[in-house]
Amino acid sequence: MKQIELNAKIRKTTGNGPARSLRREGLVPAVIYGPGSQPEMLSVSARDIEHVVQRGNLLRTIFSLNIQNGGTVAKPAVIKELQTHPVTGQFLHVDFYEIDMNRKLRVMVPLVPKGKVKGEELGGMLQIVEREIAVLCLPQEIPDGLELDVSELGIGDALHVKDIALPGGVELPPGDNYTVVTVISPKAEAVPAVAPVEGEEVEAAEPPAEGEGEAEKAAE
Repeated sequence: MKQIELNAKIRKTTGNGPARSLRREGLVPAVIYGPGSQPEMLSVSARDIEHVVQRGNLLRTIFSLNIQNGGTVAKPAVIKELQTHPVTGQFLHVDFYEIDMNRKLRVMVPLVPKGKVKGEELGGMLQIVEREIAVLCLPQEIPDGLELDVSELGIGDALHVKDIALPGGVELPPGDNYTVVTVISPKAEAVPAVAPVEGEEVEAAEPPAEGEGEAEKAAE
C-alpha cells in the first residue's frame, strides 16, 4: 500500500484554549505515539485531513508523517482515532500511531461478498454478521478488502473467518474463527390472535391451590 505524505508541526501548548485557537487557524491538534518512543504533540492541516477522509479507508492508510521541528523527520504512522464534533463534523483531534514497516500489525479489513446466493432462490436471505475482520500483515501488504464467495450457501449455511481466502502475507489472529455470513430462512408470519365470538364466555384460569405454586417452584 502506498504511503501518503502528511505534514505536521510540533506544538508546545496544550489545553482547550490553545486547541480552539489552532482550529480557528485551520489546524487540528494531534499526537503521535508508539512503542519505544515518547508521545509528541503535533498539529496538522484540517484541509489535509479532509482530503484523506475523502479518499476512504482512513484507518487502513499508511502515512509518512513529516514532522517539522527545525528540521524534518519522517515517521510511518497510522491513524488510531479521529475525533470529530458530533454536530458540526469539525475535526477535533487526531491520534497517530508510529509503526515499524518491517513488523506485522493488526488491522480491520472489509469483507466483500461475491456471487449469487443459492439459498436466496428458495426464499432465504443472506445475513452479513461481520462487515470487516481483523488480520495481521505488514503495513505495505494491507488489502483493500477480502472477497468472500457466498454463491454455494443454502438456507442455514454459514461461512466463518477461516473460510476466507487470504492473500499472501496476510494471516488471521490466533484463535479467530467466528461466523461472518449466514443464510437465514424467511421469517414466519405472525399468527393473529383469535378474538372470542361475541357472547362467548372466556374461561378464566383457576388460581393454583394453596401451596401448589410454592411446590412447583421448589421442584424447579
